[in-house]
Amino acid sequence: MTNTNESTLANNLNRLQLERLGKLNKLKENGVNPYPYTFSRTHMANELQEKYSQLPAHTETKDEVRVCGRIMNERNTWMFIDLIDDSGKIQLFCHKESLTSSLIEQLKLLDKGDFIGVTGTIRRTKAGELSIRVTDYAVLCKSLQPLPDGFDAFKDVEDRYRYRHLDLIIHPNVKQNFKSRSKIIAEIRQYLDSHNFLEIETPVLLTSAGGADARPFQTHHNALDIDLNLRIATELYLKRLIIGGFERVYEIGRVFRNEGISTRHNPEFTMLELYAAYGDYNELMDFTENMLEYVILNTVGKFQFEYIDQLLNFTRPFLRISMIDSIQKYCNYDFTSITDFNEAAEIAKKLNVPLTKKEDSVGRIINLIFEELVSPELIQPTFITDYPVEVSPLTKIHRFNSRLTERFELYAYGREIANGYSELTDPIDQKNRLLDQAKLKSAGDEEAMPYDKDFIYAIECGMPPTMGLGIGIDRLVMLLTNSASIRDVIAFPTLKPILD
Repeated sequence: MTNTNESTLANNLNRLQLERLGKLNKLKENGVNPYPYTFSRTHMANELQEKYSQLPAHTETKDEVRVCGRIMNERNTWMFIDLIDDSGKIQLFCHKESLTSSLIEQLKLLDKGDFIGVTGTIRRTKAGELSIRVTDYAVLCKSLQPLPDGFDAFKDVEDRYRYRHLDLIIHPNVKQNFKSRSKIIAEIRQYLDSHNFLEIETPVLLTSAGGADARPFQTHHNALDIDLNLRIATELYLKRLIIGGFERVYEIGRVFRNEGISTRHNPEFTMLELYAAYGDYNELMDFTENMLEYVILNTVGKFQFEYIDQLLNFTRPFLRISMIDSIQKYCNYDFTSITDFNEAAEIAKKLNVPLTKKEDSVGRIINLIFEELVSPELIQPTFITDYPVEVSPLTKIHRFNSRLTERFELYAYGREIANGYSELTDPIDQKNRLLDQAKLKSAGDEEAMPYDKDFIYAIECGMPPTMGLGIGIDRLVMLLTNSASIRDVIAFPTLKPILD
């Protein structure tokens, strides 16, 4: 946009805003309170549409109703108004036969975006539109900012995320994603609560942020004069609850990771973590399938559904394959007996997978090859099992192979959806692995875990065999609502501010 056009737009906005301020003052001069406290309605728009769905065209009733909402359009000099509430649209018919002359005149002081409450009777027009013949109305809110002019006037994706309130007003279909999100979370809670899990909140501000490979956000507490981190996971505190005697706990909450932003990443996101005593990762895979079956059936209504360009099938059982077997399947290399770093590095080179300083072991090379070449191929729901020890510092050693751990991740459409373990309960092994992580952190790996002496003390008090699961709620909602970007399912995603 040129500077001239920007200036014209600004002047137009100023003019429109001045006009609205003038109308606001005129309403006040007429004794109208444009910001009243309440309005008592009898119906939502969709209730009326359903209740009177069989009312014939060109028919009027004497049924009096009271509705309220936002004005979105007007036609024929305010004779017809489209009123929008949270449920949908209803047409208002404002005619001098039904309204006093003062109320007819006052219509000129209304604008698109204002909220009104109306009283009237039900009718259906000759054209078949269900309407309310308005006999009285009240101004509920005079809006001072002009709305974008029409559906096509507010298309810029960045603007839609930045001004979500406008996005919801102009594109009411966007509401459905957030309604679906709320429903999905409610169904997860219902399932867990019905299986004797207890939801317990854990701290957000931590002296030591562990439980995941991620760089934390840092802040400072003035009163205590200490630096704190925003949590990157809820894991270590939920495990303390297991140690303390709770046998099934979970939390659905915000976690914060100081990482890049993409269509699949937002610095703050919602995570489900659950822990159950006396189970292992085999039982946990069954549990995960059952929970997802319940949630999908009660939200999507079917196990096969489209996501972007693929038809996904979440019918149980999901495919289960070890990480090493998946590499053999998709890359034709077998890492079962490879223990030499140089040999593993040479395979990575042949596969055109460049190594970084972090790939300092065979296990890390295996994980990198999987992430780069295999995970994008996992379109249908697939459990990848038996991760290398080096990338699983909180997981029990595999009972049949000491190079691996009893860990799985669930993938769909090439994306990780869930992460589950047979949790490490050996305090000596856990201490040594966290010490190894601390060395990596000291060497410059900002995503390595810190050594958490309080957690080690807790686990030394005794932790029963435990299975633990994490599910990224945002990514799950993306799948179940056919949303391509994580920003489409987070009401207010993190954005770079606009400089004045």
